[in-house]
Amino acid sequence: MSRTFARVAAAAAGLALSVTAASATSASAAPAAGNAVIHESNAFFQQAAQAGIVAVPLPTATAGYDSASGLSASFPVTNGSGSLAEFWGSIQFGGGLLFVDARTGSAVAFRQLAFSSDTYQVVGVPDGSTTPVALFTPAGETVVTRTGTTQNLSAASLALDPAGAQFLDSKLRTSFFTAGQSVGTFTVTYTPAS
Repeated sequence: MSRTFARVAAAAAGLALSVTAASATSASAAPAAGNAVIHESNAFFQQAAQAGIVAVPLPTATAGYDSASGLSASFPVTNGSGSLAEFWGSIQFGGGLLFVDARTGSAVAFRQLAFSSDTYQVVGVPDGSTTPVALFTPAGETVVTRTGTTQNLSAASLALDPAGAQFLDSKLRTSFFTAGQSVGTFTVTYTPAS
């Protein structure tokens, strides 16, 4: 057996052992699952476009479009605990959200997106910071249902949070964003880790 083959075999065996050990410790726990979807209404999209502003989902989020409901961004659930119906806990999402103002040439990206059941806010951490900013608040008719362990939230409106509107106006050097402005609708489908 050559030395190279022996080294490769030893490395593969070590990797297999570490994967087996990791899977043995996590095999009993299923990760949180689901997604959150922000549907940007056609009305908000047109107003923002006229002001030179675009919001784009960042990987691992995905974008979509429907002529009736407008643009959408779907964010996968990556972690979370708590209850939507009982107003406690937090759900973390993958991906990010980028806001660009073409007129001022300014941009700001948010990562570590989460929905706080305690405060009923969608929050994100802007690049270059460690402090979350409250971006949106579900508004209008909000319905929470449960099917088995899966929880669902559907909000007829998703409004800009005052802190989010102020932060976006400041970072993008615009006066477009206003507190309470409806950007569209919001849904969450969430199964807690078990």
